[in-house]
Amino acid sequence: MARWDINRLAEMEVFVRVIELGNFSAAARDFRITPSAVSKLLTRLETRLQARLLNRSTRRLTPTPEGHGFYEQCVRILADVEDAERNTAGKGEPRGALRVSASVPFAQGVLLPLLAGFLLRYPGITLDVVLTDQVVNLVEERTDVAIRHGPLENSRLVARKLGTTRMVVVAAPAYVQRHGLPGTPQDLSAHNRLDFGYTRTLKGWPFLVDGAQWLVSPEGNLTASDGEALRQMALAGIGLARLDEFQVVDDIAAGALVPVLQAFNPGDIDPVHAVFLGQGAQMPLRVRVFLDYLVANVHLKRLGE
Repeated sequence: MARWDINRLAEMEVFVRVIELGNFSAAARDFRITPSAVSKLLTRLETRLQARLLNRSTRRLTPTPEGHGFYEQCVRILADVEDAERNTAGKGEPRGALRVSASVPFAQGVLLPLLAGFLLRYPGITLDVVLTDQVVNLVEERTDVAIRHGPLENSRLVARKLGTTRMVVVAAPAYVQRHGLPGTPQDLSAHNRLDFGYTRTLKGWPFLVDGAQWLVSPEGNLTASDGEALRQMALAGIGLARLDEFQVVDDIAAGALVPVLQAFNPGDIDPVHAVFLGQGAQMPLRVRVFLDYLVANVHLKRLGE
């Protein structure tokens, strides 16, 4: 039976803001109440649910596994309420803040050119675009949509496929003039191989040699935190880089970069997805229209197109 003395939606709203902001004080300022009131509300909520929802530390609050699941459900319920009220009031236009995370190359080459059209179509949405090649935690980073390359790990996230891409090793003509082109993957030991400065799923550059995969460790005099920085270094003739095809296809067409060891390229295809929390009717309208826009407008260029 419903407890009419408990404002469950208010509790959910406060809990969601605590998770998104990471502490009681910031959430209290949002709701114009005291941090003590927020703390008591969350303690009362945990007592009623008979579950610990938060790990409390002196620096930051983080959700427990139970808290993470409850957060996702709260977000969906609050979004449903928001959509129901908006549609009932005859105001079906999507509104609100939308935070999007994307790698630097994808953002610069694909996403950012599309955003003007999106904002003109949906003037009620405010975009916050975060550029990073690191994999972000959607809950901890308060992110609505993140663009991810490669196979997706099992998670509670939902995904929509935007396309596929391949990787290609490239070098600038100036670098080739000074050092020559490697004829086989084994020749790469004599070349400067630029790498990402963080751990990637595949620890090496894969090549296909006599029907078997050959991994070459990318060892050189420079690492970078994002693919655009590696592209700029490759264009400057610093060394070889292994990058997404869509990122360098225009450079190759213009002669600013040349493909390297394409005869040994394994041709493995990486999917590109937009990942998010919630789906169907449980998804906020602002997220739904953004995903639909991406699916309709994203085109990942390939060599030869």
